This record gives sequence, structure tokens and C-alpha cells, in this order.
Amino acid sequence: MPAGLAGNTLNHEHGFLRHVKRSGSTGPRSLLNSRGMPMPGTTEPVTYLIVDGENIDATLGNSVLERRPAPAERPRWERLRDFARDTWQQPVKALFFLNASGGGLPMPFVRALLSMEYRPIPLAGSSDQKVVDIGIQRTLEAIARRSGNVMLASHDGDFLPQVDELLRGDHQVAIVGFKEFFNAGFADLPGLQVFDIEEDAGCFTNVLPRVRIIDLESFDPERFL
Repeated sequence: MPAGLAGNTLNHEHGFLRHVKRSGSTGPRSLLNSRGMPMPGTTEPVTYLIVDGENIDATLGNSVLERRPAPAERPRWERLRDFARDTWQQPVKALFFLNASGGGLPMPFVRALLSMEYRPIPLAGSSDQKVVDIGIQRTLEAIARRSGNVMLASHDGDFLPQVDELLRGDHQVAIVGFKEFFNAGFADLPGLQVFDIEEDAGCFTNVLPRVRIIDLESFDPERFL
């Protein structure tokens, strides 16, 4: 069972995004009346938070820490859910994808996800299938056929076609992760909002040992003292 989520880390290939600028949020494309309620005949706007937990954990362990993360160094997933809710001021449907091809589930972690209002999606397939990636691709394609905004927690370039399709429709789309490790192809998608999982979403209790360029306007010396 992939445990970046429960303890182990997996190897993922990803490119490097060295020159990414955060796009400003333009507000949700919602159909609300003056009281903040959906207009008659419309559905409530929603943000889909799609989490590729293996990819986030592999990047944290292999590229940021260069070792297996300690429990206190792992993301606080409830903070990511709250960040997704607050970004576009919409209710969130949080989907957390798991590789269950081994036939088992890390039940303590699954229960923790449920308590944080995530919907765990354990997928199983053959050994030559990237089951989590395929599941997320199909989910993004399904969202493209309906309304809703998307926040994708992953660095993986396998999702570039689906993210591009969403951006061409009536969707706001953001990726969240470690900015320096996003696949370079994300930089070529106009309108894509880019958030850092540590600095923007605040998903870590302790400062991570990342060595990268820091924009002076966002530099907070207190984080390093």
C-alpha cells in the first residue's frame, strides 16, 4: 500500500518549474444572489479538491527532505481543504486518491481522511497501470463536462491535457504543491493559478528545509528564526 500517505514514499518523475508566477484569483464564477444563495434553477458552486497524495508525499520525501518524512513533517491535509474552500469562497468536495492495488488499505489514515471531510478513493489495477493517475485523469475529464472549479494537488505532467481542457471551459483551475517541482508544462497553460503548498496553503507546521529563490515581498524572517 503506498504509504506516503501512511508512511512510505514512492518515486515519481516530475519536471522543474523555475519561473512560475502566481496568477491572481479573479473570484468564483458563481451564480449567487445578494444573500449568497444560488439563483433559481442553478446549482450551488463548488470547488473540487483533487489530491494526488502519493505524488505530494514522494516529492516531499525524495526532493525536499531527501529522506522519509517524519509524521510532524507531513502535510496537514485539513489545512489544504480549508485553503481550497477559502480561495474561491465555495464549498469543497475533497477527493483523496489512493493506490489499493496491493489489496489492502491503511485504515487509520483512511479514517483520518474521513474525519477531515475527504472522500478517499482507493483504486486497484494491474501492475503496469498508474491507477491513481488514470483515476485522476478520468475525474478531471468528468468535471470538464459539468460546472465547478478545480484545485489539483500534484506536480505530475500526466494531467496537463485534462487541466488544459478545464481551462478552456468555464472553470477556474489551480495547482498546489512545491512550486520548484511542478512539471514545466504547467507554465505554458494561460490562466492556471499556482499555489505553494507550504507558503500559500500553510499545510506544514514546521518550516521545510527548501533552498530556493524567495520573492522579497513575501519574505518573512520570522519563519526562519
